[in-house]
Amino acid sequence: MNFLPEKIDQYVVSHSQQEPAVLQKLSKETWQKVLNPRMLSGAFQGRVLSMISKIIAPKNVLEIGTYTGYSAICIAEGLKEGGTIHTLDKNEELEDLQNKYFEKSGYREQIQQHFGNALEIIPTLNEKFDLVFIDADKSNYPNYFNLIIDKMNSGGIILSDNVLWSGKVIEKLDPKDIDTKALLEYNHLLNNDNRIETVVLPIRDGLTISRVK
Repeated sequence: MNFLPEKIDQYVVSHSQQEPAVLQKLSKETWQKVLNPRMLSGAFQGRVLSMISKIIAPKNVLEIGTYTGYSAICIAEGLKEGGTIHTLDKNEELEDLQNKYFEKSGYREQIQQHFGNALEIIPTLNEKFDLVFIDADKSNYPNYFNLIIDKMNSGGIILSDNVLWSGKVIEKLDPKDIDTKALLEYNHLLNNDNRIETVVLPIRDGLTISRVK
């Protein structure tokens, strides 16, 4: 869902950096072959992720939710020399497609894949992170935050995707809607935790930037 008028959104996209060819190919193949292709970060948000990563120049990155690897490649564009991305996903069936494009992108050696339950994997990672991107099951966003906050370096950035959830966060809550309920809790948590400072960007489905103090 876009929160800007269509013509303004088109203008913004057309006057922003265009995605690299390898990501265009990955996007096309994702839409052709993979279920739920709307989960893809997409060209504009991908350039936002790339820009933020280039500004930070992170050494250690954690991504929760790899999908087909689009966002991992975008973030890898800004890695400090010798930097690493740990990217987590529960779907091992996507590993071959991820690897195909990690190789094509030139960032294969910087990206470490982990498959399984993120809630179990995160505690086993001993690194302190400069950048974390959360884009997985919405019902666990608060749990992910609680697991990573003590693994963040001072000044580190936590990016959280889909925080506006197609506008459902301002609608009357359906008690059966677990994802929206979790996102409401998560957005409140980010806005009230004194360990971080947060702004919400109303781009695409909502992207939160939280800076660790």
